[in-house]
Amino acid sequence: MSETVLVPVDGSPQSDAALDHAFEQFPDAELVALTAVDPIAAGYSAAPGPDAGGYPGEWIEQAHDRADAVLDDAAERAAEHDREIDTVRVTDRPARAIVDYADEEGIDHIVIGSHGRTGVTRVLLGSVAEKVVRRAPCPVTVVR
Repeated sequence: MSETVLVPVDGSPQSDAALDHAFEQFPDAELVALTAVDPIAAGYSAAPGPDAGGYPGEWIEQAHDRADAVLDDAAERAAEHDREIDTVRVTDRPARAIVDYADEEGIDHIVIGSHGRTGVTRVLLGSVAEKVVRRAPCPVTVVR
């Protein structure tokens, strides 16, 4: 039975580096790219316009569209490495989504990119990678 490696992706250079690392270091593993749509952040990043009032139904839809584009990019990157990758989109806070998925699906390893925040920014925003390292049910590799 092959190992299953989860790679959270968000379209950033750091998550691209994590994906490349997983391709190189886990050549025989089944890879899963996961992107999390944070319902809270979706409202903050919604495009302003006449339909921006009310609960963010359209905001979530826009966020889902962006997430799907990130997953499509991950699949294209996998094809460039002659690999296949499963893609998953979930709606939840990113760290919780990653840890819960890893736990529920019996993931063997997580490879996650680090945004490298320091100082006040790290204190205020926190670190998804750090939360995943602390809470994950499996080994985690953090790629910078």
